[in-house]
Amino acid sequence: MAEGLAPLAIGTPETPTFSAAIALIDWSANPWLLPIRPGDRIASGTADAYRTVMANSATKLIYADDDLLIGHRRAKPYFKPDWNSELFRHQDYLTGACIVHGIRADLEAVADRADWAAGLVANMVERGQGAPVHLRQMLHHRRHRPSPRVPARPITIARELPLLSVIVPTRNRVDLLRTCLDGVAAADYPHVDIIVVDNDSDDPETLAYLAALDPVRHRVLRHSGAFNYSAINNRAAAQAQGRLLCLLNNDIEMTDPHWLAILATQALRPEVGAVGARLLYPDGRIQHAGVVIGVGNAAGHAHRFLSPDEEGYFHRHSLPQFTMAVTAACLVVERDKFMAVGGLNEQDFAVAFNDVDLCLRLNQQGWQSLYEPRATLIHHESVSRGLDRDPVGAARFAGELAALKRLWQTDEIYDPYHHPKLSRASEQFAVAL
Repeated sequence: MAEGLAPLAIGTPETPTFSAAIALIDWSANPWLLPIRPGDRIASGTADAYRTVMANSATKLIYADDDLLIGHRRAKPYFKPDWNSELFRHQDYLTGACIVHGIRADLEAVADRADWAAGLVANMVERGQGAPVHLRQMLHHRRHRPSPRVPARPITIARELPLLSVIVPTRNRVDLLRTCLDGVAAADYPHVDIIVVDNDSDDPETLAYLAALDPVRHRVLRHSGAFNYSAINNRAAAQAQGRLLCLLNNDIEMTDPHWLAILATQALRPEVGAVGARLLYPDGRIQHAGVVIGVGNAAGHAHRFLSPDEEGYFHRHSLPQFTMAVTAACLVVERDKFMAVGGLNEQDFAVAFNDVDLCLRLNQQGWQSLYEPRATLIHHESVSRGLDRDPVGAARFAGELAALKRLWQTDEIYDPYHHPKLSRASEQFAVAL
């Protein structure tokens, strides 16, 4: 037994009840508490690893990575994100793999609960005395993990949703645009200002459709020249009347009327910056479930190609959570926040990575990006623009990738909501070999 550890096994003759255990703790020693379930084990050196963090942090809660004990075999390692309060609302990834600096009153407050450990952790988090600190070591070997709430419980929509400006860049492909705008029109949202930015459409049917749009609900801006997604959206944002902006690709298809109100409700939170939806390919697999910085030494779409019904990496694709970035294919942000960071970067990111750059700049100002799977849409990815297989497009993409690495060191840093033990070559949270 490591020095300083005083184990209390609740349900034994010495400590028959939880209240009896509370009475036996030497509270004058200002102890830290490590609640674990019967059958769980801790790795060699766990006490020393925790002590090192205790000595260098003012936090009241430290948590570590864990795996499952199946017989004598260790399996299903959970290399966890750094503290993610939004994820914790839906998935308790702390209890059973953490140590807390509580007082007697903290334990007494949960003494009557069967799940006292989860209650203790939740109360410590709610008190907010320093964010929980993640110790990125595999210290806990468990017989059981709490299950996440899947699907996530319904969101409470904001009582007063403000005017929202939807910005849709387009070029020809009236079939896509019609589906997209019909989906916006069908959204259960009180006040929407729609700005369609036409980038040199020359298809007669598309031009006729644009001309016939109801001017009371739609504005059509003309933007000529080479496709520059950042410039197009910045121009429209400057003329937008809404408190909220929704950047929306013309190849998005909506299947649920509540998507826009869900994204707007999250975007109105003062600590939140860009909010992104879960996007599916037409075949139903995931196209976007948040963006992970550093994947491919750039940025990758989390959980790409996974079926929404699969467990994947601990159901993370099904749970609202803070992320480092989200895609601008469907992104909602307060206009003032968008303007405060200068909008999209037209010079360095005309087509690719402009959303990643925007989100990282919002994050820097304390407005954290958020992935919201309760808004799920279909993305016919880049159908209207095509793929960058031509030499000009390939050269442009190479320049944008170089700019992302130069400005954000994506080939060096790791995403705090990912993990250094997870592969930078995988968008599906595969363990690095």
